[in-house]
Amino acid sequence: MVETADVLIAQIKEQADKIRALKIQKADNSIIDAEVLVQNELKQQLATLRTSQLHAGDSAEKKKEKEEKGSFVLKTPKVHNGRGGFDHQRVLDYYNDKEMAIREKVFSTITSVFKRHGAVTIDTPVFELKEILSGKYGEDSKLIYDLKDQGGEECSLRYDLTVSMLVPFARFLAMNGKEYQNFKRYHIAKVYRRDQPAMTKGRMRDGLVDDFDIAGTYDPMVPDAEILRILCETLSALDVGKYTVKINHRKILDGIFEICGVPVDKIRPISSAVDKLDKLPWEDVRKEMTEEKGLSTGSADAIGEYVKLKSGRELLDRLVADHKLVANPSAKKGLDDMALLFRYLEVLGVMDKMSFDLSLARGLDYYTGIIYEAVTEKSAPPTSLTLGHIPTISFSLLQPTPSELAEGKRPTTKKDTDELDESTVGVGSIAAGGRYDELVGMFSGKNKKGEANLRIPCVGVSIGVERVFSILLAKYRTEEIKSNEVEAFVMAVGDGLLEERMAVATELWDNGVKAEYMFKVKPKPQNQFDACDKHQIPFAIILGPDELARGEARIKDMRAKDKSQGAGEIVKRADVVKEIKKRIAAGAVAPPMPTPSTVPAVVGEGVPFPELKNDLILRAAR
Repeated sequence: MVETADVLIAQIKEQADKIRALKIQKADNSIIDAEVLVQNELKQQLATLRTSQLHAGDSAEKKKEKEEKGSFVLKTPKVHNGRGGFDHQRVLDYYNDKEMAIREKVFSTITSVFKRHGAVTIDTPVFELKEILSGKYGEDSKLIYDLKDQGGEECSLRYDLTVSMLVPFARFLAMNGKEYQNFKRYHIAKVYRRDQPAMTKGRMRDGLVDDFDIAGTYDPMVPDAEILRILCETLSALDVGKYTVKINHRKILDGIFEICGVPVDKIRPISSAVDKLDKLPWEDVRKEMTEEKGLSTGSADAIGEYVKLKSGRELLDRLVADHKLVANPSAKKGLDDMALLFRYLEVLGVMDKMSFDLSLARGLDYYTGIIYEAVTEKSAPPTSLTLGHIPTISFSLLQPTPSELAEGKRPTTKKDTDELDESTVGVGSIAAGGRYDELVGMFSGKNKKGEANLRIPCVGVSIGVERVFSILLAKYRTEEIKSNEVEAFVMAVGDGLLEERMAVATELWDNGVKAEYMFKVKPKPQNQFDACDKHQIPFAIILGPDELARGEARIKDMRAKDKSQGAGEIVKRADVVKEIKKRIAAGAVAPPMPTPSTVPAVVGEGVPFPELKNDLILRAAR
């Protein structure tokens, strides 16, 4: 039953009084937060009710008037306004040419790394049956978009490229099992999450993800080590800055939970709680375990002694020396895997990027072996959030401490409002993945013995393009980004020479040179030079009536602002294409993106913290 507006307003006021009283009593923050959530939910219900009443109140005359004028409203999806309601904001929902240049560079860089390791690409549907996707994501299942088609079939938009991809992938392997038992594939596509966006941090409702998976039966930890090598290669090539790959093993976690007295039916819920340690302080996670999940305080405290540990090989040695832990079969298998993995990572040259972190749990239910996620200095909220002070951020590449990554720091709200302050929200992990050996078998059906018809172990990683993009956009001065790839601009002085310009451009195109000319019969010389500068076109081919009469033309390097080349170098008209190609082959053409602007390693008071441009902040949440 829908509540009336008056009832909801009264409930909101009552809830506000309750929160005020709790603050006066200096109640625990977690209690206050719970009441604020209730208040926000009531506000959301009120906003929804008022919106529906507003739409219902539109008169037929107004609708008819709009139809007659042929006008329509460009509405964006409702965006959570941080105050418990939703707004139809007038925001931009596109990327401009400069931003797309960065994005295309990101795509090509990632793809080149994937292909370097022998991967091929496939494509899969954007939605699947709801019954297939539900239950595979643990507590994250609430972030899946549900749909219902016209026939009443319940579907869901893909949440990631692992489960959502493996349904058709399993069908593909079943049909071509002999040829594709061992398979490296990558997939670049959009995923959809019903989440509260933080636009300036690349946390959107829909966004691109690059996925790389190795399917098949191999010797232990060999493909796992290469996946981590691929991840490090990719992040280094993207130049995201210093990063760390946090790594753990689900069997080690399961063993820890078992020796700490966690019942079997509570292992996955407790694992999901532990996974929140990068967002919540231990006290809150412990409270969730004991009060919400029903775990004993003794078991929770015992778990805390383990999950607070993080290091490198030293932590592995410490755990191996833990006789109680090693006596657990699950933990022993996980520790053996990690020892072998560390050996391979040393050979592959990426061990220095790893941090063995027992708090990493990965909430997804399908992981069966190693798990990992990559974080940068932008992943977590700033460590200091005092008003009027730019926070100081330090970052340790090898073994980041909780304070350095600001783990357990809660996002804050803007002064005197409930609106989320995005400056206190981190980008989050920029890549994540792990081993999932049983997932394909879940979709292949079972034989008479109750075993999966098809069992293909897999290990993979997903790279969050939107989060990487938000980091890279802050590094570059967008006005310096060359968004097109044009190498030569054909211009004329003294006369329009349109047909002559067309002829030269045609010769350039026929020879693989990217070229342009102005679409005017008689363009002004200054306008043509301005077009060169605006689009950062490196070379101008200048045609003039006198030069053409002598069988000549001029080539000018538009990036050289000195007067030494004068009006340009004179070349034979017949040699224009050859001369331009020679300059291009010599590496004279500028790269699509400039060198990143210098960003201090430590940002302190008085140093501007690099943020995204305003047009990104205005972009519609996806």
